Amino acid sequence: MDAASLDLPVNNRREPGSAAVPPAPLPTDSLPDNVDPGQVADDIIARIGECIASCNSKGFCHLFLGDGFLKDHLCLSWDLRTLADRDNIEKYLAQNMKHLESISIDRSAPHRAPAIHQLDVHGKSKVVGFFTSVVTKVGTGQGYIRMVYRDDVWKIFALYMALRELKGFEEPGGIRRPKGTEHGDTLEADNCRRARNFDSLYKGKDPAILIVGAGQGGLILAARLKILGIDTLVIDPNPRVGDNWRQRQYRQLVLHTPVWFDHMPYMPFPDDWPVFASKDKLADWFEMYADLLELNVWTKMALRSASWDGSTKTWTATVGDGAIVRTLRPRHIVQATGHSGVPNIPAIQGMDSFKGKIGHSSCFRGAQPTQGKRAIVVGSCNSGHDIARDFYENGYHVTMAQRSSTCIISSECMANISLAALYSEGSPPHGDSDLILWSMPAAVHKSQQIQLTEVTVQRDRATLEGLKRAGFKVDVGIDKAGLFFKYFQHGGGYYIDVGCSQLIIDGKIGIKQGQEISKVLPDGLLFADGSKIEADEIVFATGYQNMRSQARRMTSPQVADRLNDAWGLDEEGEWRGMWRRSGHPGYWYMGGSLALARYYSRCLALQIKAVEEGLAPYE
Repeated sequence: MDAASLDLPVNNRREPGSAAVPPAPLPTDSLPDNVDPGQVADDIIARIGECIASCNSKGFCHLFLGDGFLKDHLCLSWDLRTLADRDNIEKYLAQNMKHLESISIDRSAPHRAPAIHQLDVHGKSKVVGFFTSVVTKVGTGQGYIRMVYRDDVWKIFALYMALRELKGFEEPGGIRRPKGTEHGDTLEADNCRRARNFDSLYKGKDPAILIVGAGQGGLILAARLKILGIDTLVIDPNPRVGDNWRQRQYRQLVLHTPVWFDHMPYMPFPDDWPVFASKDKLADWFEMYADLLELNVWTKMALRSASWDGSTKTWTATVGDGAIVRTLRPRHIVQATGHSGVPNIPAIQGMDSFKGKIGHSSCFRGAQPTQGKRAIVVGSCNSGHDIARDFYENGYHVTMAQRSSTCIISSECMANISLAALYSEGSPPHGDSDLILWSMPAAVHKSQQIQLTEVTVQRDRATLEGLKRAGFKVDVGIDKAGLFFKYFQHGGGYYIDVGCSQLIIDGKIGIKQGQEISKVLPDGLLFADGSKIEADEIVFATGYQNMRSQARRMTSPQVADRLNDAWGLDEEGEWRGMWRRSGHPGYWYMGGSLALARYYSRCLALQIKAVEEGLAPYE
């Protein structure tokens, strides 16, 4: 059974301007008998070393397959790049190979040793893969190489390099950890606490970096910048760190991805942390994370305005909560206000006439117990499902208005199939799993996800068939690549099922599918087909606008007009605008899930540090 047998459609809707990024064919070349992965790795590394020593970009390029990939995150340029096919790789190496000093095999752990791996679900695409250490003119990094055997020659299918540290600015961890105070010197410890408390007030000085938003993105980036020695202040309008989760009062809200995928840098979750953490548990962890890592966070503070001085390369940023207003002059502003921007609330005739509660999901604080009240949730992604379930469990008659289609995967399939190979109890350390995952060119990753989606559709078949019978429309994502690429290229349109699907199947949550709303009535909604559904409460779980919309609110039209769109993928399969130059000097976007924030925060922190130290240009 596959997706076609269930008649599940694709849904190729993408973020405006986002590239299509078609899936790349996975190599199916047979490996030789009795192949020695270590010898294959040694041979190719020796040849790469010869090319680097002589700066022979053409020779290096010809070690790749004609349809191979080079993925470079900050090693050869101050950008995130993926080059596909030999011609593009050769041009890139010709321009940038001079920055590369060496690539060697990383055999520092057993799981890093060269080995045969399969790229696909069915075992038809096998490669020799191995970790590498990379040295450039300015820093050191890690990499991953995948080799195939074609026409009796070993060739590079995909080579990845990622900068991890800048020379002279290495992270002070491990053997470089700071000593701290002397034993018994309580006065020095007390003075350190006082100095820290005073330092966080920013009296008579300005932070180098102003991060707007104390969710996972803002906190993780602040931790990265702090360990690099960059003075960073985080502001957030909520009363407490973690309130962006804590204040969502509906108890059904839990992380939909498993703990192994969600660790935070420098402070991974403990071994007895639940697989799917509750919102309050995560909120308290965020608060503790900021406290123990001594991050400078001002709560009850929002960015009111920001203007840029190109001559001094500084911002004038006004922050405040109405009663208290401060003017700061940071050199960089990082927008970490979540995945998206301003809530997307459709303008529908009659909204002011509704007699009950009506609003966007971002303002939903939880349903109050009742008997017999009616609710409509407009939208069928994660938030829409969680809110609909909360209404149902508090005694409401609930209808979900689903306008298009939704990609559905159960949390069990997400944990046990989609992520299990890299993120599970017996998988490699999450840092190495991150390297394996993000070393994959997006086009190759999409091909993998197409196959994995076929497997998860089979496993979730009973649920998907039940949803179809209930009138709920299910899709298999963009190019049949399932949930991940729905997230990567569209930013929504999916639900990781943690229980709401069965309520829909059982008829406990009604579905109104495929009809636009014509009008909001005083007591409900009128749809395009002329039908009416009555309601006492209406929640629009209709997503958010692009992050530029929030930037426009916080800064000015002049700043926002220079910014690039965020999210979606560019023609190379890299993220648009995120964790890289935004289009406006000194302004950066930071966001995404815990897993994305954990990995890409390093990319962003290193770019900012390089600018601060004069290693990279400001624009």
